[in-house]
Amino acid sequence: MTKISITLILLISTLTAQSQNTLIKAGHFFDARSGKMLDNQMIIIKDGKIKEVGANLKTTKTDTIIDLSNSYVLPGLMDCHVHITSNLSFRKRNWNDVDVTESNALRAIRGSVFAKQFLDNGFTTIKEIGNDANYATADIIKAIKNGLIQGPTIIYAGKIIAPYGGQSSGVNPEHEHFWDWEYIDADTHEEIIKAIRKNVYYGATVIKMVTGDNGIYDIEDIKVAVSEAKKYGLKVTVHVKMGGQEATNVILGGAAAIEHGFGLDNTQLQLMKDKGTFLVGTDLAFDNWYAYGFDSTRAKSWVDIDVDRLKRAYEIGTKMAFGTDIVINLPGLNRVQSSLKVLENWKLARIPASYILQCMTINAAELLGIEKERGILEQLYYADIIALKNNPLDDIEAIKTVQFVMKEGKVVRLD
Repeated sequence: MTKISITLILLISTLTAQSQNTLIKAGHFFDARSGKMLDNQMIIIKDGKIKEVGANLKTTKTDTIIDLSNSYVLPGLMDCHVHITSNLSFRKRNWNDVDVTESNALRAIRGSVFAKQFLDNGFTTIKEIGNDANYATADIIKAIKNGLIQGPTIIYAGKIIAPYGGQSSGVNPEHEHFWDWEYIDADTHEEIIKAIRKNVYYGATVIKMVTGDNGIYDIEDIKVAVSEAKKYGLKVTVHVKMGGQEATNVILGGAAAIEHGFGLDNTQLQLMKDKGTFLVGTDLAFDNWYAYGFDSTRAKSWVDIDVDRLKRAYEIGTKMAFGTDIVINLPGLNRVQSSLKVLENWKLARIPASYILQCMTINAAELLGIEKERGILEQLYYADIIALKNNPLDDIEAIKTVQFVMKEGKVVRLD
């Protein structure tokens, strides 16, 4: 970013704070409800929220005008499955090494850097889904709220709740509870309730569980978690790697979403549609699978699995929200650039660009429980607004051409 751009951002931010309103002239405006692009719209912003949207709105001499007449204006994007404090080695998933060698402070610093990358690239809201050491993300959230650093709104899971062992494997008895750094063992209803209360105490705003890795939660287990989380106004989302009985239990137990679900069959996807259960598919592209250490043949086979499940979920009408799950940066790419590789699979599945954008905005907001605050550009919603150089309805990869970011009425980026 040039010195001129930085100066301009500071100037606009100052004027925004002083002026009556901020007016954005949007040459092309994405209506997340309809999935259509509207032309020549105006957005009036005051005190961090949208005051009015429409064509030919009345303005005053004191309004700060931001001219995006040649841009494509969208609600801020959302990623519903991120791990901002984690970064494993390329082609080596060295979880245990990281847990031993990286402190909570280091994880928080990394998370702060990646959080800013998400914001600068148009993601104004993310769901941090766990694996963040000893509640490192809680401090990142505090730093953002206190103005110490810039970052998106973070919906936060805290430590992951799982049957004994978390998602570890092969740990010897001498190192029992090695996994406590990132997981909470919960094998009974009482332990599930206590784990949720602990997470809430340390700042969680969503509850994540794991089933099928080291034990399977039954329907009643999920119901207990959903009921307890509801007391605090929180939702429960559950990691299910493939499908099977563990997935059916999650759906019937009333969880808000299944994370991953690579092996979900059509009956389960239909049941998810009927129950309103979201799929956060985390559809890693070939380069992402290869980064995990898979050879070319295995990486290609997982792409086929991703694409097939994506196609079926879309055709059946299962609710979907966008999520990436990237913990390994690709060579020469930052965290967001590595994450957006997953768009390759959405394109292979022939998912319409308009629907992908809805999965990144209005659908994601519904899953995250913020649908009355964010995810669309309408009156009284937070002014989380981005602008692109190219039309994302022509090619969803255009979301990589972000040239303007506003978070809650404050300009973060203007190229």
